[in-house]
Amino acid sequence: QVQLVESGGGTVQAGGALRLSCAASGFTYSSRCMVWFRQPPEKEREGVAAIYTGRGSTYYADSVKGRFTISHDNANDIVYLQMNSLKPDDTAIYYCAAGAICVVNWSSKRFYNYWGQGTQVTVSS
Repeated sequence: QVQLVESGGGTVQAGGALRLSCAASGFTYSSRCMVWFRQPPEKEREGVAAIYTGRGSTYYADSVKGRFTISHDNANDIVYLQMNSLKPDDTAIYYCAAGAICVVNWSSKRFYNYWGQGTQVTVSS
């Protein structure tokens, strides 16, 4: 069955960097929309970055543009989120999700059927 397994979370000081990984398995199609979401404490889950693996097209939330980079390792079917210049506001549980295509409002969680278990990112000031 389909599985998404995140790793790479941890605690880092403000200004630091982390790289999250999402290993995908069980998909019968290779081209799909892979998205990183995050959910800060007591807040709604929000889309952070997306990549359409068929073309490599990428999309970012305004809050992370210029700091975060999403990429996809086609050979191993792993999606990465490189997070630089981290801020305390980036503290959240980060989730990987997958859907068929990246739509205009890609950051809405309702378009994704598959989710990972999440990985905690904590940025201290």
